[in-house]
Amino acid sequence: MQTTMFVLIAIAMLMTLGVLFTGLLAMARGGAFNDKWANKLMRYRIVCQGIALALFAVALLIGKGG
Repeated sequence: MQTTMFVLIAIAMLMTLGVLFTGLLAMARGGAFNDKWANKLMRYRIVCQGIALALFAVALLIGKGG
């Protein structure tokens, strides 16, 4: 169970990182892609962060046995 939670948390964190860097690159380049996707990427990043934090909280609760 611990390995599964670790893998899920790692995937969620990598997804967050990927969306963050995509947004940063889009912002740096500007143009039509940034105009179309900037807000959507910010929302996706927040969702990914929320999932990662929720998984981390569940892992802590499972680790404490409660």
